[in-house]
Amino acid sequence: MQPEEIKITSKTSNILASIGQALHGLWDNTVKTLLADPQELQVIQKVDRHGNIYWQAYDPVTGKSYASGSEVDVTMWIEQLYRQ
Repeated sequence: MQPEEIKITSKTSNILASIGQALHGLWDNTVKTLLADPQELQVIQKVDRHGNIYWQAYDPVTGKSYASGSEVDVTMWIEQLYRQ
């Protein structure tokens, strides 16, 4: 009895590539988190499950956070945060 041949289709290849990208992103975020100053403002660009890009900001000193699809809005939030 011969072992079955495994065929890699373009769909399978795309799935494997997506998994690889997700794992790379997870690893990258983990390393950044571990190396970051715990008191430093954090701003991360993210992609939701629909492929929409948005920005998430968090200030560990005040505990406040903000998320928006607009980089300008996040910048304005940060400026207001530091004016207070």
